Amino acid sequence: MDIALPAETDLARILRAASFAARVHATHRRKGDAAEPYVNHVLEVAEILATHGAPPVAVIAALLHDTVEDSDEDPDPCTLPRIEAEFGPEVAGIVAEVSDDKSLPKEVRKGLQIRGARGASAAARQLRLADKISNLRAIAASPPKGWDHARRLEYVGWAGRVAAGLRGVNPALDALFEATYREAVARLAAEG
Repeated sequence: MDIALPAETDLARILRAASFAARVHATHRRKGDAAEPYVNHVLEVAEILATHGAPPVAVIAALLHDTVEDSDEDPDPCTLPRIEAEFGPEVAGIVAEVSDDKSLPKEVRKGLQIRGARGASAAARQLRLADKISNLRAIAASPPKGWDHARRLEYVGWAGRVAAGLRGVNPALDALFEATYREAVARLAAEG
């Protein structure tokens, strides 16, 4: 006799995604001076979204958003089909929308983020904005090794251009980005 399992709750799916992300990112570190575990970044992005009223599917995608990009050189790389099999086509679609094609030059990828921002789904726009918030915080507090003041300024400016196309879905998230952006600019101005 088979016992029917209850439907998976949003909380259970979020925790399963967090566990999945922790396994994929187990050997990854952030590029900043603190070299913190990479999973801290995806947890922060998910927390930003959850705190600011994003839908659970966006929170789940936030936990998984860098698994494909950042595991490409791992012995067992994570793929979009694997994410779809584990978490469904909606989550995989959001992850695909926010993943960069690392085979393209960095400047091309950056341009694609700016141009594609307005056309992304609401969940992807919120996720990308939360990712930029987390990255701006990191750039200000613990920049990647070798990033001089000019490169940090360039990143902050570019993040602002991407964010311009992401706004309008979640006013609370828009306000948090604006405050984070202003803080990063002020901190860099004080350092300059």
